[in-house]
Amino acid sequence: MQIFTCPFCGPRDEREFHFAAEAGKTRPDTTGEVSAETWAAYLHAQRNDKGRTREVWMHLPCAELFLMERDSVTMEVYATHPLRKAPQ
Repeated sequence: MQIFTCPFCGPRDEREFHFAAEAGKTRPDTTGEVSAETWAAYLHAQRNDKGRTREVWMHLPCAELFLMERDSVTMEVYATHPLRKAPQ
């Protein structure tokens, strides 16, 4: 079992988390026509880089999305960062 750190709730069991997306993936511009091939590539194509990666994850109990920096080979987590700004 691996422990991930939610930036909102602290360290938790990996089973509480869900991978959401690669960080930096750009959604197609929907103000115009978008081909089926473009949508398919956006939804299903993954880079699957080896080594240090940046990914969007969700902590299911608090339903918050956050950025995780981790090594996809060793599974070492370097840092987690909230994707929303804290309320003022």
